[in-house]
Amino acid sequence: MENARNFAGKIGRTVHDSEPWWPEETRPRDGAPSVVFVVLDDVGWAQLGCYGSEIETPALDGLAASGLRYSNFHVTSLCSPTRICLLTGRNHHSVGMSRIAEMDNGFPNTRGYGAREAANLAEILRPHGYRTMALGKWHLVSSSATGPAGPYDHWPLQRGFDRFYGFLGGETNQWNPELVLGNERVDAPSREGYHLSEDLVDHAVTWLRQLVSASPDAPFFLYLAFGAAHAPHHAPRPYIDKYRGRFDDGWDAVRERVLARQRASGLLPADQELSPRNPGVLPWADLDAPARRVFGRMQEVFAGFLEHTDAQVGRLLAELEALGRREDTLVVALSDNGASQEGGPNGTYDEMRFFSGLPTSVEENALRLDDFGSPLAYNHYPLGWAMAGNTPFKRYKQNTHSGGIRAPLIVSWPRGIPVRGEVRAQFHHAIDVVPTVLETVAVEAPSSVHGLEQMPLHGTSFAYTFADAAAPTRKETQYFEMFGHRGVWDHGWKAVTFHVPGADYDAETWELYDLENDPAERNDLAAAEPARLRALIDLWWREAERYGVLPLDDGTGAHGFGWRGAGKRRRRFVLRQGAVLPATSAPTVRGRSHRITARVHRERVDIEGVLVASGGRFGGWAFYVLGNRLHYAGSWFGDHVRTSSPLAIPAGASTLRVDVTRVGKDEALVRFFVDDAPGGEGRIAPFRPAIFASEPLEVGRDGMTPVDDAYDAPFAFGGRIDELVIDLFGREVVDPAAVLDELMRTQ
Repeated sequence: MENARNFAGKIGRTVHDSEPWWPEETRPRDGAPSVVFVVLDDVGWAQLGCYGSEIETPALDGLAASGLRYSNFHVTSLCSPTRICLLTGRNHHSVGMSRIAEMDNGFPNTRGYGAREAANLAEILRPHGYRTMALGKWHLVSSSATGPAGPYDHWPLQRGFDRFYGFLGGETNQWNPELVLGNERVDAPSREGYHLSEDLVDHAVTWLRQLVSASPDAPFFLYLAFGAAHAPHHAPRPYIDKYRGRFDDGWDAVRERVLARQRASGLLPADQELSPRNPGVLPWADLDAPARRVFGRMQEVFAGFLEHTDAQVGRLLAELEALGRREDTLVVALSDNGASQEGGPNGTYDEMRFFSGLPTSVEENALRLDDFGSPLAYNHYPLGWAMAGNTPFKRYKQNTHSGGIRAPLIVSWPRGIPVRGEVRAQFHHAIDVVPTVLETVAVEAPSSVHGLEQMPLHGTSFAYTFADAAAPTRKETQYFEMFGHRGVWDHGWKAVTFHVPGADYDAETWELYDLENDPAERNDLAAAEPARLRALIDLWWREAERYGVLPLDDGTGAHGFGWRGAGKRRRRFVLRQGAVLPATSAPTVRGRSHRITARVHRERVDIEGVLVASGGRFGGWAFYVLGNRLHYAGSWFGDHVRTSSPLAIPAGASTLRVDVTRVGKDEALVRFFVDDAPGGEGRIAPFRPAIFASEPLEVGRDGMTPVDDAYDAPFAFGGRIDELVIDLFGREVVDPAAVLDELMRTQ
């Protein structure tokens, strides 16, 4: 019979003349450890206490004391690419993640998700009896597939994880996060003092307790990817205030002290010196008193954020100990790239200003300084602190100099690693973690997964380093590329170039470093050893061809940065009450003429609420009913603009409309209608495109942070919305006398 093809017993007419049989339960080898990955975000090589930092990270320091610190570990210089390397053991271009997941330029190396032919560690371990859970930041699914229509192919539950709780994008508000549980979007808990990092570990602890209660010996793979310490830098006030005044002497002094500790602890040679100051970073002594006050506070906030994250790591480790699973658990803790330059020279009260090309002045930051770290800010520190966070290396996240790609790595496995608190200096990379885990658990990389032939692993296991500090590095070569920045390491030598967007790749200047003797890339040997440099450049191009790096794309070509969302080509959205569209799939209305029409029913005139809102406190727009009047509001990086209708709205069925027409470079005319009767007008400014903090579009509520300070989230509409239609028009400036009806006929 069809259902008995793999049955090894005997089937008779009844159970009395039959023999039962059960397939053998799949289990890993005896003694194979459970596995925990702790992934930090935008934490530089020098920002953990055990890597020389003045920020207190006792839990991670204790983890290092129980295992090993790696001083020569590398990643890519951006988050999604490192995560795909870390989980698959393959180079990021090869599997379709050349840059962040939101970027899809139509070429195989930039799809915004990992190829099925490169199974991740959860997909590999689950058939061997491992239970799997992912928590926190995913950022491994194309933005065009994060909406409720999916497709869900590359969400965590479809990529090997039994459970998922976290967020799909690259960052989120730590106080009011955009959350997914399994495959469903959910609201953040409403308890006072809620913080995402605490919530993630709460879920990890609950899952572990459930797992060991149901199956005490079941091995597990727990992937815990904090949003921290990526901006926004959010932390409880006591953690921030603990550092008050700690950084008043500035980033130059901090760099010197950090380097001294790194040399003393064996992370760097005893005679190591700092790399030169990064371009654009002023000496602390040259700053005036207001700038020092603002910049010092920004670092206090970051320090509190990171220490608060460390406290959550400590809670997780304590739970493993309490459950009796710590000794048999391989814990791997790392950061995804170097410290971030995305605050600009002065830092910013809203990180998205950086991505929108809007510099923030010291004076603007000073006005909001008391809000930093709180739910009222979306802050990021300045370049100088990122430079200090990458001590002693050059440059930052996004770059292929060491400041962007050298990351802390801590490995601890009490039962399996015979030494404690030592440093390992062998060169390794994020693609080497999966081969190391597979060697540790004695599982071979499969040749086929779900019927798909698998590409080979690209990484080299570093399990050989666990017991032998002096073992020569087994890795031979590793290339790097991000936004045209390029580099290649080969047998201790590194060639690297800093790319200017739009520049001729073949005309760029390459630098050459002997990293064995010059880890901070201070002494450029390009002129002294031109033949070696030429050989390394040629090697880079061969590696680029081998691993699918080409075509190079720095975002200046015809495809730009390849932002692709499911709704970006639509001109009309017909939405229903309760609809939720992530920002990448929602209609873009800022700086663009548009019409919103809502057919609603209210039993009484005192029924109010949000008809539709997109974004939130740090940027977005909302159309809502309050005081039986229509209102249209926008938020521009926290600055609110609003215009309102004087016309009362009748109870019962009605059609509520707002026409927003771009009438100036940075201004819009807003006209209201109730059942087609004019309901007043006004003007709002600023009105132009920008990149805002990621919050979804919602019909009938504003569920995360409120767009307008006239109401509190979620301010759900108490009536019925039968249909809400958004019509989009052009970005051209039109005469105020023009009406959107005319625009509709001409589009």
